[in-house]
Amino acid sequence: MEEEKSEPSLKEQKIRKIVQWYYSRKDIQKAIFEFSKNREVVPRYFEFFGKRPDSLQYLSDIFELVKKGTTSFHCSEEIWKNPLNLSTEMNEKQLGELREGWDLLIDIDCKWFDYSKLAAKSIIQVLKNNQIKNFGLKFSGSKGFHIIIPWKSFPKEISGISTKNLFPDIPRKIVSFIRFESEKQLKKMLPEDFYEQFKGVKIKKGIKCNKCNEIAKEYYLTKFFCSECKIGEEKKIDLENKQVFKCSNCGKEFDVQEKQLFYECSKCNINSKQNLNNFSRTFEVDLFELMGLDIVLVSPRHLFRMPYSLHEKTALASIVLEPEQIEKFNHKDADPLLISKIKNFLPDSEDGEAKILLTNALDWAKQNQIERGEKPEKITGKYSDYKPMNLKNISDEQFPPCVINILKGIPDGKKRALVFLINLFKNIGLEKEDIEKRIFEWNKKNEPPLKEGYIVSQLRWAYQRKPRMPQNCKEYYQGIGVCQPDVFCLGIKNPLTYVSKKNFSANKGKFKKD
Repeated sequence: MEEEKSEPSLKEQKIRKIVQWYYSRKDIQKAIFEFSKNREVVPRYFEFFGKRPDSLQYLSDIFELVKKGTTSFHCSEEIWKNPLNLSTEMNEKQLGELREGWDLLIDIDCKWFDYSKLAAKSIIQVLKNNQIKNFGLKFSGSKGFHIIIPWKSFPKEISGISTKNLFPDIPRKIVSFIRFESEKQLKKMLPEDFYEQFKGVKIKKGIKCNKCNEIAKEYYLTKFFCSECKIGEEKKIDLENKQVFKCSNCGKEFDVQEKQLFYECSKCNINSKQNLNNFSRTFEVDLFELMGLDIVLVSPRHLFRMPYSLHEKTALASIVLEPEQIEKFNHKDADPLLISKIKNFLPDSEDGEAKILLTNALDWAKQNQIERGEKPEKITGKYSDYKPMNLKNISDEQFPPCVINILKGIPDGKKRALVFLINLFKNIGLEKEDIEKRIFEWNKKNEPPLKEGYIVSQLRWAYQRKPRMPQNCKEYYQGIGVCQPDVFCLGIKNPLTYVSKKNFSANKGKFKKD
């Protein structure tokens, strides 16, 4: 018996009626195809996306996909050498080798369309203030707008590092800077009855920073502990985060040891742990949230709706606009049956045009310590000064082969190796400054390196607790590929014992090989 197919919804029926006629237009096909070059392109079949990776090889591919049921086209903001070589198994280094560049894509998606317009206008003003003359603007197809600054606009090197490899960190800093500056512009554009309009609206927040009067973020400072490995982590968790956190060593789900609510102002770099009096309860609207800037869009292999692609929910087209059209633009202007003139979403910008914007964004990020949670910091705790040993004149030659192999940098098992190194360095009596220096130097050799924020959380945890003996040999070090059983290890089972005996031998001459 054949399965009975359900009737398509009214929305689906509406878009199905126009989709083939609309995409049969050669000018629409050309606009989509020209923008797709060197990008990952994924078709959507009303409710679901097609396979990844995919790309458009020929102009005719567009209508062939439409005949198979495609209703819209989505693409990457990243520019690739060959998008078809992309894989979910790739690490950061492999993605970097395949990536040729990236466009800066700002997504504005507000529940209230009039305020999406104000947000777009405020962002455009910030771009102009930072000497950006050439940028693209398009209607998203639903509630907002997309603004793009081409890859050509950005310097190709920053401090000797290829800019293409600084994705998504650099774009995120730029978008955060634009978001911050555009709020100032937005405030000037708000109607007089703005706060009356949003009286009782759910976007209101309850905690204000007394230093800058902006809305603070609320988090849980959560301490996790693994009862199996006797190790733990301290994480800053968003209130809405439902993720289950597991031990990086054994994979067992962490126990929550302590959970503390705290507030943080990203602009002033202060939090309620430092001083609760820095914050007070208020009922102001968070303009950042109102503007709907989607920072998440700046992430590896994230897709956005292509110019002149249709939108399944509205049956409207993502049309390209001029900045001066924003004020009078309404949804009827994006009716696919009424579109006449096709415009280019990606402007022909000048080389290095975004240098001033980039410089200002990096300066702002540094001043506001945008990545303050990802930098080594001096941390004190109950056991921060505990030193079970006080070895002198320690050198790498005194480490066992497994430690020497780890210190060269490893591809797998980095989190386990991190816990081990911190423990070992604490036990042999290294000062906190030396531990941090060695750990961060080691991490630079890893391919790819661990996130610095993760390292800081492990250091913070370790400083607050009494050091414990590192794991004995056996599978622990073999599991991360650094143990060499056939190498002479003096018959010693524990790396700490090995270091102490080699150090004693080097300083006193009383320990010799058999």
